[in-house]
Amino acid sequence: MGPTAPPTKQAEQLRQDGNSYFAKNKLSAAIDAYTEAITLCPNVPIYWTNRALCHRKRNDWIRVEEDCRRAVQLDHSSVKAHYMLGLALLQREQYADGVKELEKALDLGRGANPKSYIVEEVWQELAKARYLEWEHASTKRSWELQSLKEACQSALKEKHDRKYSEMEGFVDDINDDYSKQLDGLEQVFAIASEADTPTEVPDYLCCKITLDIFRDPVITPSGVTYERSVILDHLKKVGEFDPITRKPLHQHQLVPNLAVKEAVQAFLQKHGWAYKMG
Repeated sequence: MGPTAPPTKQAEQLRQDGNSYFAKNKLSAAIDAYTEAITLCPNVPIYWTNRALCHRKRNDWIRVEEDCRRAVQLDHSSVKAHYMLGLALLQREQYADGVKELEKALDLGRGANPKSYIVEEVWQELAKARYLEWEHASTKRSWELQSLKEACQSALKEKHDRKYSEMEGFVDDINDDYSKQLDGLEQVFAIASEADTPTEVPDYLCCKITLDIFRDPVITPSGVTYERSVILDHLKKVGEFDPITRKPLHQHQLVPNLAVKEAVQAFLQKHGWAYKMG
């Protein structure tokens, strides 16, 4: 793929017109303006992502996907393109691919501007997407387990009925064995389904101040872990001390808690929990 062609003045004016229309929620006019800009300069990725944003507001996810795929081809580092492409794939229930695109958007966004609003937004959508991916997979597994359980129950019933007719003098023993086998079957399938049962987020994965699951955990010299943005806000507005231990604390003393961060990712991947915003 060759270098991206510079936009012309006319195309840039059309982009600005499109932005103005979009701000006024005149989506049809905005789409027309971006489309004209694309016709003039098809290799400028922002024209494609701007038009995709209009399609997103209309819930036209097929066109969102089309425009974002083109934008990604032009600029592999486009956070917005990967982000909206991920959302579009989730709408089509392509959960694994959607999660991958959101993860890519998050990595790119954190590298470019970790404090930007879009990083926060992508993180939230990624947590929800992981839950949807888990829920979809767990529903499929539940149906498979249920089908297998019913097949096993049917096989036990056939075996019981055959023994019952062949050994009429041992009816009580036969019934006891059958009951024990059914109980054992229930226990086996109960254990098998435990992985698909939602669980509460452990306290150690949640910020002591907000009680929300960590996104960017940092640890203080006192050994307390906080959400970075929350503790920074505390240090700035309340005072330079640890809010739990009350010991003096300065920004430069905060260290990323990579162990907790990895534990959060592992928990989300296993259980698919989307944290609740306050």
